[in-house]
Amino acid sequence: MAVLDIRQRAGYLFLAVIFGHILLISAQVNSRSGVPVLESVTFGLFSEVQRGVSSGMTGVRHLWSNYIGLRHLKAENDDLKRRLADAQIAFQQTQALADRARGLEKLLDLRDHSDLKLTAAEIIGASATPDFRTLTIDKGTMDGLRPDMAIIAPGGVVGRIAVPSARASKVQLLIDRNAAAGALIERSRAQGVVVGAGEDRLRLDFVAESSDIVVGDNVVTSGIDGIYPKGFAIGKVETVEKNGPSYRRIIVKPAVDFSALEDVLVVVNQGAHE
Repeated sequence: MAVLDIRQRAGYLFLAVIFGHILLISAQVNSRSGVPVLESVTFGLFSEVQRGVSSGMTGVRHLWSNYIGLRHLKAENDDLKRRLADAQIAFQQTQALADRARGLEKLLDLRDHSDLKLTAAEIIGASATPDFRTLTIDKGTMDGLRPDMAIIAPGGVVGRIAVPSARASKVQLLIDRNAAAGALIERSRAQGVVVGAGEDRLRLDFVAESSDIVVGDNVVTSGIDGIYPKGFAIGKVETVEKNGPSYRRIIVKPAVDFSALEDVLVVVNQGAHE
């Protein structure tokens, strides 16, 4: 074993001597460009190392720049989303104000072109059950309101004041099951009484067999009840069912969209319509 170790050491020493001679020769021998071969080889190896390091640093810089860019882009995107949300809210508010203004304009137009004494009121509450439909308005006895005063809107008849208090009033809607109003068919002048039928519909009762009523006919107030002024829209005939010559069931779709009401007019004095 000792002899083998001596031989291995001698071999390593021999290889080291040979490598040293090659280095000395390379240092003394010039390449075609006049640069020593050792220097040329060493420079080439070192330059490749530099190239690798430089490429790695460039990649890191690009990654960092992209990361910073993405962070900046995300911040801009979040800011744009916030601004868009603010703009949408502002648009909805503007749209709501515009819709309210158009509704008030229609109320003013109705008031100005009517010989009725009318006062405007805002709806501040609502109550709905299968049998009872009411609204609450912001005017009461301090504003001259009394029970059974008619409530109307640009679309037509809304209902009547059921219970007034000092500064507010409960309004019974025409579609309430306990509500009723004298009515007539605008085309044929056939008369009857509309009552609440549920599901936002009215039923036309007490119609004579000889009456001429068809689907699509306009139904207006007759004025015989002493509450609603004559000639105001109630709705349109939606269904007509007969049993022989008799009318069994006549359903009327109201002219007013009760779910969209915001402001109404109270008929304080019917004037010439009384």
